[in-house]
Amino acid sequence: MDQRGSIQVRDSGVRCEKPPFKPQANLTSAEEQRLRIVMLMPAKLNAKAIKLIEGKNFAFLATIMPDGAPHVAPVWIDREGDTILVNTAMGRVKQKNVTREPRVSLSVADQSNMYDKIVIHGRVESQTIEGADAHIDNLAKKYIGKDKYPWRTAGEKRVILKIQPTHVLT
Repeated sequence: MDQRGSIQVRDSGVRCEKPPFKPQANLTSAEEQRLRIVMLMPAKLNAKAIKLIEGKNFAFLATIMPDGAPHVAPVWIDREGDTILVNTAMGRVKQKNVTREPRVSLSVADQSNMYDKIVIHGRVESQTIEGADAHIDNLAKKYIGKDKYPWRTAGEKRVILKIQPTHVLT
């Protein structure tokens, strides 16, 4: 942890043997390489994604367990520009998973129409405890109408996971 309370996420070194897409047969190796680079570039949130994130809609955060199995947890969600913000406690499974392996996926559905949904793939670029207590209180106001997060436990340290989207599927 640095002096500002941020945890720097390091790359896990996990690599896929095959690209996560089916390249067209007529692509040269240079074109295929450029396509891979483009796929890792940050993605912008579109109007539909912003509407669902800013609404009172739960997100489901998928992380990768140490054995490679998926872990999915419902989370409250927020955004700062195109960065997705998820608040959790230090030491929880999702926080440990993203510290080891920063790749994540989020699914957000409109609470009044579950067919109106988005899926976001991305990476946890940073974790910070700075402002995390105030952030969870803001999320409590948004989701349950309470000024303070009511389920805080003694000694709990809150942390904000900052997720940079790489794909936004609507």
